[in-house]
Amino acid sequence: MAPEEKFSQAVRPRSSSPLQARAAVAAGLIDGVLLVDKPENWTSHDVCAFVRRRFGIKKVGHAGTLDPLATGLLVLLLGKATKSSMPLSACDKEYFGALELGVQTDSHDRHGKVTAEAPWEHITIEAIRAKAAEQFTGAIVQVPPMVSALKHEGTRLYKLARQGKTVPRDGRLVTVHEFRIEKKDGKFVEFFAYVSKGTYVRTLVHDLGETLGCYATLAHLRRLRSGKFRLGQSVTIDELKHFTPAQLREKVIPLNALFIHANYSGPSKV
Repeated sequence: MAPEEKFSQAVRPRSSSPLQARAAVAAGLIDGVLLVDKPENWTSHDVCAFVRRRFGIKKVGHAGTLDPLATGLLVLLLGKATKSSMPLSACDKEYFGALELGVQTDSHDRHGKVTAEAPWEHITIEAIRAKAAEQFTGAIVQVPPMVSALKHEGTRLYKLARQGKTVPRDGRLVTVHEFRIEKKDGKFVEFFAYVSKGTYVRTLVHDLGETLGCYATLAHLRRLRSGKFRLGQSVTIDELKHFTPAQLREKVIPLNALFIHANYSGPSKV
């Protein structure tokens, strides 16, 4: 599934109640950042569209896409804060996730089509930790997956992938500050990743699987932090469905405080 697909019918609000209409008028001039705990199977665009419709805010964007499979911290930009998208997206980020050994997919995660399988039973956690530390920590070059929102000659890569096309992609230099293998349970391996802007965690997993010789794909991912914004500060979609305008305003970080939060201070304890 592409990272920025059409807004899902399953999550689209059916209609606006009188309360929602009043909320839309009252909240329409809000400027700042709203931290949302994105649920699985929603795109980042879905969350933006939900907040836009629910509260009547004309401009809603985000600072750093989360794929549909991923959950966790999504930094929403409301009103004038949308102009700060680039600096707020440039922060380092933290994730907790799980990979599945023995499987390769075209999207590098479990939402993609399986393209190959291989034996994995002989792979030890010690071998995984060694490869993660030796080859996938520090400055590395990643080739973005075909199933991504990057553009090739003006067309999104995932659209070309749907047509069965594969095009050359330039490698991109990213920094993996920490890629910590936590535990192994059968073919599933839990990990913590602290990475720079532009890092595809699913590609990190894919490339690790290639190096191990058994393939691997991303099975689960949860964003814990973006810059100094933390998941613990976020609100859920279910909470937003019942928020009053006053409650929404209490959760919005104002413009004058944004760049106090934007700078990163190193990995948190997980």
